Amino acid sequence: MESYFEDYLWNLKELHKDILDAIKDLPPAALDWSPAVEMNSINALVVHTVGAQRFLIGEVVADEPADRDREAEFKVHGLDAGELARRLNDSFEYIRSALEGLPADELAKMRGFRGRERSVAWITGHTLKHTATHMGQIQLMRQLWKIYGEVEKK
Repeated sequence: MESYFEDYLWNLKELHKDILDAIKDLPPAALDWSPAVEMNSINALVVHTVGAQRFLIGEVVADEPADRDREAEFKVHGLDAGELARRLNDSFEYIRSALEGLPADELAKMRGFRGRERSVAWITGHTLKHTATHMGQIQLMRQLWKIYGEVEKK
């Protein structure tokens, strides 16, 4: 595997680890909880994150249809931490396998994304950025649950 992709996977694994650390001991109620109407639950954030990863790396980079229902990602509820961990792991393994055979010169090739042409390097970088953004939101939702959600529950 090309060193860029090895480094990429290391960074992605670290982001997934941070998400797993944020959800590992939360009860199902916390994973579905949201402090406000326009805020997504941890369940929605994780499911959306892996959906976006599958779309960006699978469909856009590897040209493998994702059959994604983006709207449904934000409506998900009732998943537990184990299921979210499984989905993160499955996403990582899919991405690892999709990138495994890509040569470094593929990074400069262009792909269509949101009506524009972007390089594979840009798309992979965007995928990490998107994952990191939602990882931070998940960590914040954990903190908010600990402060407000557990109190609401009592």
